[in-house]
Amino acid sequence: MTAVTAVTAAPLIAMRRHATVAAGTVEHHATDVISYWHRHDLHEIEYAVSGCAEIRTPTTHYLLPPSYAAWVPAGVEHAPLLRDVTTIAVFFDPAAFDFPRARAAIIPVPPVLREMMRYATRWPIGRTHDDAEASGFFTALAGVVRRQLAYEAPLSLPVSDDPVVRDVIAYTAAHLADARAAAVCRAVGISERVLRRRFAAVLGQTWQEHLQQARLFRAMALLSTSTMSVGQIAAAVGFGSASALARAFRAWTGETPSAYRDRYLATDGTNEMTPNRG
Repeated sequence: MTAVTAVTAAPLIAMRRHATVAAGTVEHHATDVISYWHRHDLHEIEYAVSGCAEIRTPTTHYLLPPSYAAWVPAGVEHAPLLRDVTTIAVFFDPAAFDFPRARAAIIPVPPVLREMMRYATRWPIGRTHDDAEASGFFTALAGVVRRQLAYEAPLSLPVSDDPVVRDVIAYTAAHLADARAAAVCRAVGISERVLRRRFAAVLGQTWQEHLQQARLFRAMALLSTSTMSVGQIAAAVGFGSASALARAFRAWTGETPSAYRDRYLATDGTNEMTPNRG
């Protein structure tokens, strides 16, 4: 777990309840890796302006690509993974703002929410007082966030503290290009029967389903953060060909990998892209 840098230490202190304002923002410009487990007593929505971030909770691993935001309610323990990414986080005091969702989620960011979050950076969470303009603006912003919370995007993978399942997940993530059930079982020291039964019992999905999701997660991240071709990405994440990746990616997001990348690049990552919810 990487230590908190001096750049992030001050904003973290300001996130606590002793903040003197009801809402405010923190901007992260991460070049070196920022990753640390923490919780705060303010609701948070964090938007990926550029790059691709990840967020973990004790039960779920979330992907935060450009044009999406992570919703983290007050009190939820989480660890961001920020590297070569710019994000804007807006914080709301639960005493002043009520939200319907009590667990973390990834939501699409339509243009109105994107621009409101950018505008909100003029009011950092560490400021010493509120004013009528800030109060009215954050009330309106909270209303937009509440509406978007109904459109959770399926950009998450389950995690587990079960030692066997945890080791299977770790091995799978490290070997996406060539992961096979037999190799996973040899590495972890279990039979394929145990893999099938235990993985499904603990996570409610098969290992093959998890592998497919993990490969698509990694492909989406590479499409928005690298210059690799679609064929190179397909090979890197374990799809047999660019066409195989395209079929799976389209079934998941509703568009091809090339269309996803072109749309992101054409608008500098500010467009709205929403994976299928089915």
